[in-house]
Amino acid sequence: MNEEVRIKLDKNFQDALPVLDIFEKNGFEAYFVGGSVRDALLHKPINDIDIATSAFPEEVKSIFKKTIDVGIQHGTVVVLFQNEPYEVTTFRTESGYQDYRRPDQVTFVRSLEEDLKRRDFTINAFAMDQKGIIKDFFQGLQDLEKKIIRAVGDPYERFHEDALRIMRAIRFQSQLNFDIEEQTFQAVVESASLLSKIAVERIHIEFIKMMLGSAMSKALSNFIEAELYRYCPGLAQSEDKLRKLAGFPLPIKSEVQAWTLLGYYLELTGAELVQLMKKWKSSNEISRQSKKTLQALYDRIDQNEWKAWNLYRSGQQAVIDTEYLVSGLQVSYDLKLARQLYSNLPIKSKDDILINGHDLIKMSKRQPGRWIGELLEDIEEKILLSELENNFDVLKEYSCHYIDQIDK
Repeated sequence: MNEEVRIKLDKNFQDALPVLDIFEKNGFEAYFVGGSVRDALLHKPINDIDIATSAFPEEVKSIFKKTIDVGIQHGTVVVLFQNEPYEVTTFRTESGYQDYRRPDQVTFVRSLEEDLKRRDFTINAFAMDQKGIIKDFFQGLQDLEKKIIRAVGDPYERFHEDALRIMRAIRFQSQLNFDIEEQTFQAVVESASLLSKIAVERIHIEFIKMMLGSAMSKALSNFIEAELYRYCPGLAQSEDKLRKLAGFPLPIKSEVQAWTLLGYYLELTGAELVQLMKKWKSSNEISRQSKKTLQALYDRIDQNEWKAWNLYRSGQQAVIDTEYLVSGLQVSYDLKLARQLYSNLPIKSKDDILINGHDLIKMSKRQPGRWIGELLEDIEEKILLSELENNFDVLKEYSCHYIDQIDK
């Protein structure tokens, strides 16, 4: 293990210190582990804090008054302390990964080093005690300093234990802008087919995190080189198009932007993008917004400017996303102008129209029918084209004339 390294504990760790103290007072070891320790070493914001302990699950439950069994068969218990939940996992070893994702057998142990041996990468295999002293058994600190992603132990074993680690290696590269160590990357290449064993929902999460990382281009290039795309829905024949996507020069800021760009580079229609996203198990809302933004992007590039109808149909967020994306596609852009044009629209949705179907029935004394929708669509278009003022009296007069023409 490296010489002692100590860091200052931020508030998140300090708030959780009493939990570690309680374990210690009861004769057990307990440490902060995983991504939170890595992020603290990198001076990044700390999110979820995980705790590992030498106490077995039933011992954890006997020490704390309030606990929740979330994965007790694998050694994980949520401890509720001062109204905060802390995920606590017993030191363990694992064996028999028949589904390439979860262990068939978990054995609880009292050794921290034995527990950390089963972690994926050295930069995720740290533990930290109450004093902020880092426990590093696998030269993770050196790899962190050199900006390297290296598997703990044999990378082939790690990837066969949990094939999702193949995608996690690429995702961490994107998020951290690190390089993947040569032997680890070779194992990624040679183990790529194992991704076919993993649920698409899990791959989806890692893929989007990769797309949103600061080093997306570097990571996506390795994703392509390792041929991981062959095991992702709808991408098996898309190597050349993905390479073009890897050249996109701006950071991608949202999941909708990521899917929109993927649809654009794959040359999909909005409907085809929705079908692709369905295979990826995307949410209906993200799919709907991505389809809308992709159509807005095509319209914006085709016309090289915003038309009132396109602004209205797209909606404010799609307009903002589109204007950002075209700035990376070597198309002239002006986000301030786009925002102003959208702001100046006389209506932003059908709900803004100052006459409705009930009004039309009342004034015409006609039976409800398709004519109502057709008339409202006509009014909607004319308001957007500034051919009609969005004023009730004006719209009433126009509607009466329209209805007279129908009745002739």
